[in-house]
Order: sequence, then structure tokens, then C-alpha cells
Amino acid sequence: MYETNLIIGDQQSGFESTHEFERVNPATDEVVNRAAGASEAQAIAACDTAAEAFKEWSQSGPGMRRDLLLKAEEALKARAPDIVAAMDAELGASAPWSGFNVHLAEGLIREAASLTTMIAGQTIPSDIPGLTATTTRRPCGVILSIAPWNAPVILSTRAIAMPLACGNTVVLKGSEICPETHRLVVQSFLDAGFPPGVLNYVNNHPADGPKIVEKIIRHKAVKRVNFTGSSNTGRAIAKIAAEELKPCLLELGGKSPMIVLDDADLDEAARAATFGSFMNTGQICMSTEKLVVDEKVADAFVEKFAASAGRMGIDDSCQIPLGPLAMQNAPLRVQSLIEDAEKKGAKVVLRGEANGALMGPTILDHVTKDMEIYSEESFGPVVAMTRFTAIDEAIEIANDTEYGLAASVFGQDVGRAMAVADRLDAGNRHVNMATVHDQPQMPFGGLKASGYGRFNGLEAINEFTDTVLTTVRTTPAVHYPF
Repeated sequence: MYETNLIIGDQQSGFESTHEFERVNPATDEVVNRAAGASEAQAIAACDTAAEAFKEWSQSGPGMRRDLLLKAEEALKARAPDIVAAMDAELGASAPWSGFNVHLAEGLIREAASLTTMIAGQTIPSDIPGLTATTTRRPCGVILSIAPWNAPVILSTRAIAMPLACGNTVVLKGSEICPETHRLVVQSFLDAGFPPGVLNYVNNHPADGPKIVEKIIRHKAVKRVNFTGSSNTGRAIAKIAAEELKPCLLELGGKSPMIVLDDADLDEAARAATFGSFMNTGQICMSTEKLVVDEKVADAFVEKFAASAGRMGIDDSCQIPLGPLAMQNAPLRVQSLIEDAEKKGAKVVLRGEANGALMGPTILDHVTKDMEIYSEESFGPVVAMTRFTAIDEAIEIANDTEYGLAASVFGQDVGRAMAVADRLDAGNRHVNMATVHDQPQMPFGGLKASGYGRFNGLEAINEFTDTVLTTVRTTPAVHYPF
């Protein structure tokens, strides 16, 4: 069993009886971790420590930051077996999914390292002769980074690496669902030689989460917040940050649609729908939640889709076994969405078996607007299919959601498919690809209730630095009106 501490500066903080908590493996109901939860005093100490470390770290050169990040990539790779084991224990995650998490996280760190020398300013033309105006981008200060459990290595790494690359210090608030997994990510950066206090790790008892997060946001040294998680929690965080006039980067929930046009390659679309809907048991923010299919090809598509998805299941008798849902009440919620749709006329094309936290893939056809699953994010192994007869109708159905994270369109007339994609309200739009797609050099974020701001690539520099203007008069005479 794991015993996970907090990391504040160069100290690992032990347990306080009123704040420790346990994590149970969702598949076995076995207690796998006894973790330390931060007190308010420890949360403040983490911020104070990060603020002190910022004084020197913010003055470090890009070469130093790049070298440490590249060492962190190697350290993360070396810890891959430990991370895979922790994800299995805390989340029931499959080895391929855990390995993919580590692999993509390595790429995120490399991308952050490459950007350390791309944090540049501008020379601005002036109307005043002899006046030189320049902008520089400088580190903000302490960054509160809050990472979720569903892709724990990827999402914690991106919450850490780019702020550090820009010269900020970080307090990572990990998930109480996977405290040891997140601690191992932090430890990988510390193994690389980042100075004490530059990166700190706190977690919390589930009941203490709101007050701990608020305490950190309101700390005077914290200048930015980045959060990945649910839209409701994102709203609460944004409200507190707004009161303190602190910018946020929020990547929140999704209800990602995939439109299948009448000229789509149905075999390819079926494979993309299977991957997008059921990868990590549907527990991805950009999972394909809505299939919007042209009536002319719907029967043929759903037959191919069901055959593809039918290779997945909850035990080794299937070609691709699915892992458990990480939240203990999640299977009941997913099942209630399925039952509501059935009662209101949806057709179950493929019904996934359920056994505790394990659920096989379910495909619902003929889903209509009055069904809960039409608009609610399921975050589980179920996908809702709605048919259309005209392009305008397809776009209306796809956009008929409060979310706007990812979307895709399948059609062999690429120009036509791109025109459809251009009308979709999503921060990430893909043509002839699954909705689940992300690369470290590409900006990632959503519209509407899916949040604002962008992780990754050059866009992230804007999120984690401040633009400062400097003017210099190079001639002796300036005329003032008085």
C-alpha cells in the first residue's frame, strides 16, 4: 500500500490525523493508498515556499530551464514502471493507457524545453521621434496548477512543464483520486534537479478540497490558475480568481460530436468512433459523446460501428478489455442515462455488460433532444447517435450543447467536410480524424462551457507570462504641454 506525502520545498510533509485520506481501487475495492491531505497552514506554506523560490528561478536563463526540463523527461521515463503500477493500483488503468500517458507526457516536456528560447518580445513603432518602445514577456509568479485523474500523467505534466519553462514556480494541487501517481510526476521533476521550492505538491482530503483551493488562489503570491476538470468546478474556481483579479486557464467538460457525412469512408469512421468513444472507458474530456450521422448511411455505419466496438469488453474474452470507471458512483450514473434514453425511445444497438466498476461499451441509436444523454456529459462507455437529413440540421445538432471542446467531421470530399467543420462551435476541430486528438505543439482548449485559454505550444507562453512595455527616449528634447 502506498503512503503519499506532500512535497513543500525540500521537505516531504507527513500525516496529520484530521487530514489524511484513503484511495480505494475501483475494480477491487481494496485500499491502495493512505495519503496526506494538506491543512490550510500547509497550503499557505507551499505558496510561501514557491514565492521565495521565484526570486531566483525567475532570473534563470532559458538554457538552464531547458536542460532541467530535458533531464525531467529522462527522469519521467525512468519512473515509467512505478507510474504504471500506481495508475493500476489507484485507477485500475490498463498498462497500454498508462504507458501512453507517460509517452505523451515526455513529448510535453520536450515541447516545453524547446519553447524556453521562444519567449520573445517586440519592438513597437513610436509616433515620437527618438523614442524606442519594446515589449518583453516575463514570468508571472507562483502558478496554481490543478490536475485531474483521468489522464493523470499527461494532464499534470502539462500543468507543470510550461509554467516552469516560462520561469514561474508551481504549486501542483493533485487529485485525491490518484495522489501517488501525481506525486511520482512531481518527483520526476525534482529528480532532474529543479531547485527546492520551484515545484511543490499538495493534495487534500476530499472534504477539504474547496477550502484548500480557495486558500491557495487567494494567496498574494499566486498570480495564475490553470485547472483541468469539470465545468461546475471550473466555474467555482473562476469566480474566486475573478474576485482576486487573477487570470485562469480552464480546460473543462465536453460533449464532443462526430459528424458522419453521406460520402464518408464508413470503415474509417467506425474505427475513429470506437477509439473516440471508448478509449479509457470514455473517461476523456474530448471523448466522442454524440454521433451525428446522415440518414442515408446511418444503417450501414451503425452496423460497422457495433462490430468494431463489439471487440471491446470487460474481461479477457474480448480483444480489447476496458478498465474500470474510476469514480465509484459513475456506473450508476451512466446506467441511468442509458435507461432514460431507452424509456424515451432510443434503440440499444450494443449493450455493454456491467460488473461493479467495469462496464462494456454501449451504443444508443435514434437519440432525441428530450433524452438526458443528448445533452449531459456521460464520461463513461456510452455514445448517443442521432440521425440527420440535411447539413444544416447536422450542424445544429452538433452545436446543440453547452460545451465546445472537440468535434470531428468525416467525409471524402475534404473541402465540403472542412466547410462543415468550420461551422462547429469547438476549440479543436478535426476532419477525418477522431475527436480524441492532442499533440504537445498544438494549442488545446475549448469554447463555451468547455473553458477558455490554451495549453500547449506558443499559445501557452501567452498564458504563463506577462507582457511588459518599456520606452526609452534617445533624443534630448521632448515637448510637454506644460
